[in-house]
Amino acid sequence: MQKFVFGMPTLIELSNIEECVAVCKDLGLHFIEINMNMPQYQIGIIDIKSLKKAYDCGIFFTFHLDENFNIADFNNEITNGYLRTIQLTIDIAKMLNVSVINMHMAEGVHFKLPNGKIYLFEKYNDFYMNSLKKFKDYCIEWVTGSRIKICIENCSGYLPFQIKGIEYLLESDVFQLTYDIGHSYCAKNIDEQFIMENKKGIYHMHIHDAQGDKCHLVLGSGNIDLKEKLSLAKSQNCCCVVETKSLSGLRESVKYLQNL
Repeated sequence: MQKFVFGMPTLIELSNIEECVAVCKDLGLHFIEINMNMPQYQIGIIDIKSLKKAYDCGIFFTFHLDENFNIADFNNEITNGYLRTIQLTIDIAKMLNVSVINMHMAEGVHFKLPNGKIYLFEKYNDFYMNSLKKFKDYCIEWVTGSRIKICIENCSGYLPFQIKGIEYLLESDVFQLTYDIGHSYCAKNIDEQFIMENKKGIYHMHIHDAQGDKCHLVLGSGNIDLKEKLSLAKSQNCCCVVETKSLSGLRESVKYLQNL
């Protein structure tokens, strides 16, 4: 079972994994979430030797898939590319004993009509669900023999077809939830009921403060009840990414946690 510990994201101010590891050690954090949106952390480019060296020194990693990741795209060439990406990411995760691969649930394209939006994944829901089935079956096969969990992160509020899809994925214990407390606050807590109904699936957390429509704020500078959220994280043995976007914000947030 994983431990209740804190980590950091790969900040845009830090050029490579060595710089991230140095900050991680300096702040007394336990892990780094590799953001695969960045060019230096792409499949085929990522410095696996440096990651192994850091892992041997006591720093571990989680992966955050590209936010464009869309496993139900109607273009099969694109979908196959994303399937290959998740397969190779799982291969690297196995090499590094990574336990969490974080992903967003794509909402896809929508058409704006005079009376509202029509989401294509809702209109063509059979296609959408069949794509998720293919994704689910492959992931179950690929993670075999490891402790990897693919964790689905809440963002701007789940749409009904996304909830249906997530519920289907959660039928396998390969899939779990990432609870992003700042995103939830800025989405006016629209996902809270669903997340709490599936609380046993919360495996990973992104923690940052929020106020109004601004998130990724320094811990203690916004309106989130952080003690409540951290109590939940502890009860679930979550590894928690302190997801502020700047180095100064990360340092201030770590001080907040130490004082807490």
